[in-house]
Amino acid sequence: MPFREINSKMVEATVVPGQKMYSQRGAMLAYKGDVSFTPNIAGGQGGLMSMIGRRVADEATPLMTVEGSGTVMFGHGGHHIQVIALTGDTLYVEADRLLAFDGTLQQGTMFMGSQGGVMGMVRGQITGQGLFTTTLKGHGSVAVMAHGGVIELPITPGRPVHVDPQAYVAHHGDVRNKLSTALGWRDMVGRGSGEAFQLELSGSGAVYVQASEEKL
Repeated sequence: MPFREINSKMVEATVVPGQKMYSQRGAMLAYKGDVSFTPNIAGGQGGLMSMIGRRVADEATPLMTVEGSGTVMFGHGGHHIQVIALTGDTLYVEADRLLAFDGTLQQGTMFMGSQGGVMGMVRGQITGQGLFTTTLKGHGSVAVMAHGGVIELPITPGRPVHVDPQAYVAHHGDVRNKLSTALGWRDMVGRGSGEAFQLELSGSGAVYVQASEEKL
């Protein structure tokens, strides 16, 4: 179900009978109609493996199952919200950035080492994602949170996009990523990791970048 953007920090979703939504606990601001909110201990459709992945990654982002008939307004912490529409592809995003998403999307947990081996794990540490990241796949909408607003950068074959790892929010599509040093080792002395490395994304899809290096 699509989200309607009320402003840069609030979205509204229509809840219809027979269709679930999931939201971060505490993200509901107001609602109208007959809507229920139930703690989702099992992590949604990801089941046991999703729970294990989140525990290993030390992620504590409990979800709520939203059902019924009505409209719900979501927002959290005054963060900027970006709505991402998926059309069969997979979104890779930090679990604590998820504000709300369609229950039709398949949840999963991916080991960062599978995207570039050791460097994939290093990338996970630098971006703040740890050893695991959350995946959402299918057709539906996702509302993610960020600092200072978000810009969507398209990724096309032969034209990779380089992103500051600290400003990375999420990406989707058939995208490969790798971590590279932006500076020589001598230049890296006394600099933060965000300045010393770049995240290179190539393939076909899009990456979302926030206007800040601050984590949620």
